[in-house]
Amino acid sequence: MQPGTRLRTSDTEREQVAEILRAAMAEGRLDLGEGEERLAAAYAAKYRDELAPLTADLPDGGRAALARTPTARAATRRSLRRHGSFILILAGVLTGLWMLSGAHFFWPVIPIAFLVMGLIRHARHGRYEFRYSYAHGRC
Repeated sequence: MQPGTRLRTSDTEREQVAEILRAAMAEGRLDLGEGEERLAAAYAAKYRDELAPLTADLPDGGRAALARTPTARAATRRSLRRHGSFILILAGVLTGLWMLSGAHFFWPVIPIAFLVMGLIRHARHGRYEFRYSYAHGRC
C-alpha cells in the first residue's frame, strides 16, 4: 500500500462511529444539533480519515461513553457468565481427573487458581472493547 492512498470506510466502521456519537449525545457531551451534524458526516464519510475528527474531541475518543451503554453492559455480563461457567465446568473435569488419579495432593488447585485470576481480571477490565482503530492499515 502506498503512503498517499486513502482507505475507504465500511458501513460497519461508519456505524461504530455513529454509536459513539449517539452515546456522547446521551451523556450530554454533544447537543442535539451538533450530534446530528456529526452523525450526518459519519454516514456521508467515504474514507477512514474522515471519521477520526468526528470523535477526536470526546474523552477517550468516545469509547468510554460507548462502554457505559446498556447494550455494552449486557454484553459484558453475558461474557462474564460464559467465562465463569467455562471455569466451573473445567474445574469439575479437573477434580474428576484428580479423583481418578488417586493423588494425595489436590493438584487441580493450581490451574483453577490461574483460571479464577483470569476471571477476576476479566470482571475488572472486561468492559466493552471497541476494536476499531483509525490507524488500522497504516505503517
